[in-house]
Amino acid sequence: MTTTPGLGAFPYRRTLGVLTASLLTFSVHAAPLTRDNGAAVGDNQNSQTAGANGPVLLQDVQLIQKLQRFDRERIPERVVHARGTGAHGTFTVTNDLSDLSKAKVFAAGQSTPVFVRFSAVVHGNHSPETLRDPRGFATKFYTADGNWDLVGNNFPTFFIRDAIKFPDMVHAFKPDPRTNLDDDSRRFDFFSHVPEATRTLTELYSNSGTPASYREMDGNGVHAYKLINAKGEVSYVKFHWKSLQGIKNLTPKEVAKVQGQDYSHMTNDLVTNINKGNFPKWDLYVQVLKPQDLSKFDFDPLDATKIWPGIPERKVGQMVLNRNPANVFQETEQVAMAPANVVPGIEPSEDRLLQGRVFSYADTQMYRLGANALQLPINAPKVAVNNGNQDGAMNFGASNSGVNYQPSRLQPREETANARYSQSALAGSTQQAKIQREQNFKQAGDLYRSLSKKERRDLIENFGGSLASTDDESKHIILSFLYKADPEYGSGVTDVARGDLNRVKALAAKLVD
Repeated sequence: MTTTPGLGAFPYRRTLGVLTASLLTFSVHAAPLTRDNGAAVGDNQNSQTAGANGPVLLQDVQLIQKLQRFDRERIPERVVHARGTGAHGTFTVTNDLSDLSKAKVFAAGQSTPVFVRFSAVVHGNHSPETLRDPRGFATKFYTADGNWDLVGNNFPTFFIRDAIKFPDMVHAFKPDPRTNLDDDSRRFDFFSHVPEATRTLTELYSNSGTPASYREMDGNGVHAYKLINAKGEVSYVKFHWKSLQGIKNLTPKEVAKVQGQDYSHMTNDLVTNINKGNFPKWDLYVQVLKPQDLSKFDFDPLDATKIWPGIPERKVGQMVLNRNPANVFQETEQVAMAPANVVPGIEPSEDRLLQGRVFSYADTQMYRLGANALQLPINAPKVAVNNGNQDGAMNFGASNSGVNYQPSRLQPREETANARYSQSALAGSTQQAKIQREQNFKQAGDLYRSLSKKERRDLIENFGGSLASTDDESKHIILSFLYKADPEYGSGVTDVARGDLNRVKALAAKLVD
């Protein structure tokens, strides 16, 4: 087992060996895909939706069961985002957003306590923080309306656009279950079937995949969300955290040097700076689209693999992190972030990946921490909780009422009319099909061309070094994606990965963006 210089995350084999050969052999004799009850799966690529643009359906048993099983794979460590660190702080609105949302967190001058958990994604709780990986950037806002969790990454896009593929993607990134060793051939075998990942793979293999510190990276909500104002008007937004410390990433040579000195360099940096009073700050911005604008793009704006180029950013406020946890387990490890935690004025969009995460993240936290996870101090809202939920393990509530149901005249709990979700017009029949405007490669090319010459060279060396070890067919398919994104990009990685450029060009010519 050898490692590409500077690529601590992705060790690779110089030859395919027995493991990859067995993978290829298995694919030739594929058996029907089934659920755990033995029933055949009709479509494992697309969630069932209400029409072409509608939300995902609860009747999609394959999606729900697949996510449920995935959420319960590890105990007690998180399946993903296990390696993390956190800090307390405050978010203060500097620019009123009440024209877009009735949520109090966006009201002029509003100051809201927050807890942020930064993390790596793929590797375990004590893995080196130098490993190439996306970085989680999850913020819990303890608002006057209840808790709102903005759960995102340092990358503005994600690898897949449908939550039904999330367990497969993570399995491909994780070590081989037979050996517990990383194997790039498994990752690229998967991603050779997922062209929409091209832009985010480009982010990963650029130096953005190895940030120098959590303070010196941006954060993104990744998904589109809906904001609802007091008039009931709907806007689609994307959230972006901009680091006021600037952006700093490690080059491949710096990765090797830092890892040899400190495998917790990002946690050390954050804890040390906060203890010194050098409090890190981020400004929050939103991009805004009206519902009628969604059809005007040559890609689907609700696709999590896409950014919104050319859409202005509107500043909302500033976050300052000013206090380290008093107890890492009780706070950082027990914090339960979930996109399901929204408040009136903020709603999930019809983004298929987000729709799955709304279920999956809350479910995995309930599995990890129990049914009463939100009673823990780090997760408890600052406002009163008043419902009929009861019992369950580790319930330390203080309910003394005999009315654990609703409605009731004995103890009324009234619904709040303006907390209802906004209405979305639906048309068509239920379906399992790809989105209609994929555009898998253009934004990857735009990202490549935005990099400096040095950054491009690092990207090419990083990507090519990892890709060199994968099977011949998967390698050339991935290379064709990169060539379709940008010929210089694809040619450079082909050279490092020892691919056949003529074959790459022929495959790329068949691709449609």
